[in-house]
Amino acid sequence: MNPTPLGSTAVGATASPGGTALTVQQTARPTGFPTADHFRFVESPVPRPAPGTALVENLYWSVDPYHREMMDGDFALGAPLEGRTLGRVTESRDPALPEGEIVFHRHGWRTHSVVRPDEARRLPRLDGVPLTAHLGLLGGTGLTAYVGLTRVARLREGEDLFVSAAAGGVGTATGRLARLMGAGRLVGSAGSAAKVRYLKEQVGYDEAFDYRTGPVADLLAGAAPDGVDVFVDNVGGEHLGAAVGALRRYGRVVRVGTVGQYNTPDTTLAVFDHADVVEKSLRIEGFLVRDHLQLQDELYEFAVPALRDGRLALDETVVDGFGRIAEAFLTMLRGGNTGKMIVRGV
Repeated sequence: MNPTPLGSTAVGATASPGGTALTVQQTARPTGFPTADHFRFVESPVPRPAPGTALVENLYWSVDPYHREMMDGDFALGAPLEGRTLGRVTESRDPALPEGEIVFHRHGWRTHSVVRPDEARRLPRLDGVPLTAHLGLLGGTGLTAYVGLTRVARLREGEDLFVSAAAGGVGTATGRLARLMGAGRLVGSAGSAAKVRYLKEQVGYDEAFDYRTGPVADLLAGAAPDGVDVFVDNVGGEHLGAAVGALRRYGRVVRVGTVGQYNTPDTTLAVFDHADVVEKSLRIEGFLVRDHLQLQDELYEFAVPALRDGRLALDETVVDGFGRIAEAFLTMLRGGNTGKMIVRGV
């Protein structure tokens, strides 16, 4: 196999059965923000499936904030990266994965994957629903928002929410699902004036602010002067500290992620009055979406009718070309996406 540096013209090559496949490998552990030099593209022949497996030609790839955490040790150096992916079965040696089926699997960051039936999930045929929804609102992103609202926050109709990183994949899904569930006032934070406008004009947030323009506690107090009942936290750090102060009695913090600490872990720790947790009877709870996969069908039942009739919409930033997957990941880490970041093969 011949490593291909990121940016080389060979990166854009299109693989086909019997031709060339591309995989992405991590080359080193990053300190702070990763760069293009932390990735390389590797060419190899398209694999052939063994008995009990199927070959999948991948169509769409998800790049997610949690990949940054995995770069610190969970991803093996010099090995293909993993990630959520949609693809079409092109050659099968197992009847559970018929040729032509569209499947979801986690052997991503490569153009072709060989999977076993227990590693792939055949997607339901949902007329009127774009395929990319299975990586966003109907995928792990939307399931994260759904679990956070229904199982962790146990959201009640009329309750007010504050969501950090509200213009990202989980943040936009949280806002749209919470509105559909009858939430009261929705307040979000984002990293630019354009994203603030998008949240208010497109997603349905009542108020939003650019956290770069001042102390988060002050901005939140201006956006939600009477406080909030639930905080869905994708960031940690200053946002978490500000939200604890703004939560009403019996408020809940849903800890989804800590993207604010992925690249600068020593400078973004949360500071808050711990007495507030007791005095206001607050609950702070985190979760991993992989522990709630049994709720996938419940999410379909709730969200698919609303997608079909327009009550729900998809928030996506789509980057064309597998050769740009590392670029898309780095762009997402720096807040260059609105909604779910997806890479589309061309």
